[in-house]
Amino acid sequence: MAEETARPLIVGPDSGPEAPFPLKMEGKVISGFGRGSKEVTRNPYRKPPVDASQTPWIDTTKSGVYFGWASLSLPASHPDRVAPPPSSGSGPAQPHLEFQLYPMVMSIGYNPFYKNTVRSAEVHVLHKFSADFYDAHMRLLILGFVREEKDYKSLEALVADINTDCDVARNSLDRERWAPPKALRPGAERDGVLDAEWLVEPLPKA
Repeated sequence: MAEETARPLIVGPDSGPEAPFPLKMEGKVISGFGRGSKEVTRNPYRKPPVDASQTPWIDTTKSGVYFGWASLSLPASHPDRVAPPPSSGSGPAQPHLEFQLYPMVMSIGYNPFYKNTVRSAEVHVLHKFSADFYDAHMRLLILGFVREEKDYKSLEALVADINTDCDVARNSLDRERWAPPKALRPGAERDGVLDAEWLVEPLPKA
């Protein structure tokens, strides 16, 4: 069982992500295991499919908690879809980005507290959404490792560690070389230099 120890609230050097990061993953958002919103957090985990043929690094990646940026292609009717910035009058209006960026933490592994028998990837997007977004296309740019997978003596201990994971992700991403440029995140306070263009590339036309 996991013991309580002091944890750093920032991981990774200020100079930016180090090899083997960044890692990439994408797929349609599907339901997790049905426990997140009731037991762990009010913002449930969202689990894209894990396909080793598309993410060859997944089989050799150690189990644990990771952090980075998620992008979502929300439907036009979704209340959290951001409208394009208004034109300043001095040039053409800025196009609407198909994908919106959010900080995220994710687990890769078996979640031993719940005795899972299938290795999975579960994503926690650090944003309070007004509605679900199942079946939306999600991309993940994984930038670093937070901690190893653990078992816990109680649900309260698990929740406390997850809350710390979220704090670590927010703090670690709030640095110039870990944050995307403001142009990719309308309304963002932090301007960064992280190469995140892949996260907002338009989906191929059907």
